[in-house]
Order: sequence, then C-alpha cells, then structure tokens
Amino acid sequence: MTKSSETISVSMIPVNLIAVRNPRIRNKKVFRQIVESISKVGLKKPITVRRSNLEKEDPAYDLVCGQGRLEAFSALGEMEIPAIVVDVSIEDSLIMSLVENLARRRHQPLELLHDIGELKRRGYSDKEIAVKTGLSYAYVRSIGHLLDDGEERLLQAVETGNLPVNVAIEIAEADEEGVQEALAHAYQEGHLRGKKLFLAKRLVEQRRRRGKLLRSGPTGPTGQRRQRISSETLVRAYEKEVSRQKLMIKKAEITQSRLLFVVEAMRTLASDTNFVTLLRAENLSTMPRPLADLVAAREIQ
Repeated sequence: MTKSSETISVSMIPVNLIAVRNPRIRNKKVFRQIVESISKVGLKKPITVRRSNLEKEDPAYDLVCGQGRLEAFSALGEMEIPAIVVDVSIEDSLIMSLVENLARRRHQPLELLHDIGELKRRGYSDKEIAVKTGLSYAYVRSIGHLLDDGEERLLQAVETGNLPVNVAIEIAEADEEGVQEALAHAYQEGHLRGKKLFLAKRLVEQRRRRGKLLRSGPTGPTGQRRQRISSETLVRAYEKEVSRQKLMIKKAEITQSRLLFVVEAMRTLASDTNFVTLLRAENLSTMPRPLADLVAAREIQ
C-alpha cells in the first residue's frame, strides 16, 4: 500500500458517481438478505471507494469494497451512500478488495478466485500475491493453476457451491486415478456428501469426456470446439441424411416383401388339411396373433 492510503475520510457519495470496474455475479438469495438488512437496520459498514479522476472538477469514484452494499442501496432507491474515500492505485484497490474478502467470516470462494486472477493479469507473481494477501504460496499457485488451465467446469462448481475450492484444486492437479482418490478423501472428510457427491462425480465424468471448458455449442469427443458449420458442410450433412433415409426405406421394402412371402406361405399351408392335421398332432395348431391377423387379412383379399 502507498503511504497516502493512510489518509481516509467518510463522505456521502452519490450512488450514480460510483463505477464498479470489476463486477462480480452475486447470489440472488444473499443479495435479497443484504437489501432486507439495510432496509431494516441501515448500513452497518460504509463502502470503500477511490477517486478515479483527480484531474477533473466533477468527482467520480471507483468501487474498492462493498459491491453488494452499493447495489442494495441502489435497489432501495437511495441517492447517496456512506463511503470511505481512499487515495490508492488501482492495484492497491484490488488488494484491498481481496483482503476484505479474506477477512469475512464466510467469504465467497469465487470472489477469491476472481481477485487473484485479476492480480495475476496485472503482472503480480504467485509469491507477491501470497505475501500481500497472507495466503500460502502453494494455495495461490494452485488457484492460479485453475485459472491458467481454463478449468471452467470446476470454477462453475465452486461458484454454485457444489464443490469446495480445495477439492477443485486437487481434481485439477490429479490424474484420473488421483481424481477418484480426491473424491473419496473429500467424502471421508465430510466435504462431499449426498447430492454434492453425486454432482461432483457427474462433473468429473463430464470433464473427462467433454473437457475443462464450458461451451454452449456442440463439442467433439476430445472436448475441442467444433468448427462453424459452412454451407458446404450443411449440404454434405443433408446429402448424408438423405442417403441414410433412402437406405432405411430400401431395408423396409425388403422386410415388407419378406413378411408378405411368409404370410402367403402360411396362408397356403393353413389351407392344406394334411398340414393342419400334422400341426395339431404336434400341438402346434396355433400361431402368433399378429401373424394370424395378417393371414386372415390375406384370405379376405
């Protein structure tokens, strides 16, 4: 942190002058709880902002900490919000946000991933992030591994609360056998039970078959994105489907011819008294109902 960050003040800041430069997706249930709490007892802790345009006359601010509180005030129709104004760089504001998340009793794991990823994008090494945040180097390195390797499926599971961060890291760094051991260990430790264990197993299988990334479009067997369909590809697919259906029709016609032959043969044999007597002697005087119906229909014709 810079020394200037020690000088802070609390002011009523217009909500519309505060920009959220690094927004996070909030849990709707948690957000409703924040709104309800503020509407009943007011704001317990001011948000933190930094001035973004010191050279301009009109003040504007970037949010450092308190996105949920800011959005709750906006939802309640409040025009101003109590804020601590700090004079820090963008990098330091990110670190302040990360430290606040870590200081919460129940911080959201995805916010931690989000902030560490942002610091890494700004050039901080794993060791520097570990020193500034108080996290272990191994932990920061593991989270960086999740982000760098594009483990979107694991990150989504962490975001939805279906998979603890530490289990996601173990899965990302393990081979197929190690993944199963990680799930078993998580079960024994009580981190994955019931529905969460089932979802974790399904996630692991989807990750193995479809790859690490989440995609709205179709993917190949190796998890790679298929190429965009061109007009030529569409024509070839159409021609292939037409050929497949023609072959199916041909097979159906052959099957129908064979069935008609069998029906006609059975009708002819059924009219032979000696053959019918032989069948009765062998207790074979009946035939399957569908075949009998077809023979009867042929006799009517």
